[in-house]
Amino acid sequence: MRRFVTILGKQRFEQLAFRRNVASASQLKPDTVERLRRDLEGLLGESHVSGSVSVRDQHGQDEGPHKGAPPDLVVFPTCTQQVSEICKICSSYQVPILPHGTGTGLEGGTTAVRGGVAVDLVKNMENIREMHTEDFCAIVEPGITREGLNQSLKADGLWFPVDPGANASICGMCATGASGTNAVRYGTIKENVLNLEVVLADGRIINTGGKGSRPRKSSAGYNLTSLMIGSEGTLGIITAATVKLHAIPESMAAAVVSFPTVQSAVDAVVSTLQCSIPIARVEFLDEVQMMACNKYSGLNYPEKPHLFLEFHGSDSEVSAQAEFVKDIVEQYGGSEFEWAVKQEDRNKLWTARHRAYYADASLRPGCRIVTTDVCVPISALPQIVQSTKDDIAANGLIGPIVGHVGDGNFHSMLLFDPEDEEEKARCKAVANRMARKAISLGGTCTGEHGIGLGKKELLLEQFGPEAVQVMVSIKKALDPNNLMNPSKVIDV
Repeated sequence: MRRFVTILGKQRFEQLAFRRNVASASQLKPDTVERLRRDLEGLLGESHVSGSVSVRDQHGQDEGPHKGAPPDLVVFPTCTQQVSEICKICSSYQVPILPHGTGTGLEGGTTAVRGGVAVDLVKNMENIREMHTEDFCAIVEPGITREGLNQSLKADGLWFPVDPGANASICGMCATGASGTNAVRYGTIKENVLNLEVVLADGRIINTGGKGSRPRKSSAGYNLTSLMIGSEGTLGIITAATVKLHAIPESMAAAVVSFPTVQSAVDAVVSTLQCSIPIARVEFLDEVQMMACNKYSGLNYPEKPHLFLEFHGSDSEVSAQAEFVKDIVEQYGGSEFEWAVKQEDRNKLWTARHRAYYADASLRPGCRIVTTDVCVPISALPQIVQSTKDDIAANGLIGPIVGHVGDGNFHSMLLFDPEDEEEKARCKAVANRMARKAISLGGTCTGEHGIGLGKKELLLEQFGPEAVQVMVSIKKALDPNNLMNPSKVIDV
């Protein structure tokens, strides 16, 4: 490892970590780019290779606050074999390879730090290769989003429940280790993937569970599937995912309930989980977030801390779950449930929740957002949520809090003026303290957003130098020339 923070003061370290943005200029010479372009056009055709400024810019910036840098070229393959040949060509030129999905990430995972070729996996690779409804699984290409898959599954009474909010591509969700609102009952993407097809930097194609393999469990060999999930494009390009499917519940009902304080709302969640009630979704929104959602989505809920709840099962199971939770909510001063049973009502409720990021951005037009997340053991939730709110207030920031608190995961959206470096630094300092607090409580610096550019130092603090060096060794073994999404997650 080249970088270990040992002597910098904490405040100075936080400012440098935030301001050390990527270099926006490619390290490739123009004649190299031109020769590379001709080779890629020979493989894909001119219409599937782009060097236009607008296309390059679009593929060099995600939705996070990190300053993007465009790739030198963008390519649009149509199959795994073309992805393999692209990697071989890039490897021959020693050019970085940047996998690109829907671009909804938040930690700078798509930006071209050293230039290179962005491989757009969404535009032309959007097939459901195989559907095995009787085995509750499907094999999908990178262009398939979670909403698109669920639309295709509806007629069979099945669904894919991993829901990070954005309509992300499923292979992109695998790359970032996504989670979301349903994780408390159905698990994260890690628990819902059986096999991955991956193209390595040198063009080799591997299947992490074995070619065509789709059993529910296996004890054969190293767990390459889990290694690739959350690797953020630094070990290979995911070109297909075999995912688990679930039966659509007989009955679903959602409810909204407000609380007098953040503490009472989070305590109610902890008690619900400790009673082993199989609730499907438990989303926390603080009073600032509720104010933003009301304005943006035309709602009229009280501007207090809220829980958005959803129950799945048979009619009798949903009723029983709801009654148990109502009793717990009353003990913590919660309001009466406001129910949403019809699908259109539930859709309206969850659409408002999924638009939280855009609702927050609308609070300060022209602002950027440091959107950070942490995950802690359930028992530590009340402490860290309240301490984060106190830190936000003490620093004079606007920072709505929202979270999938059913599994100990929550987010803070810290708004800043992109022209105000001091305010930006304060936001990042709050985010870093939030992450360090989570680590100190036995949690993690990110539950679902990933490391990308923004949390590399925090990864080191969480795992320690020995474990991170093992990660470096794995990276070097699979990508010895450091071409796959370089400068993300770890420094090699």
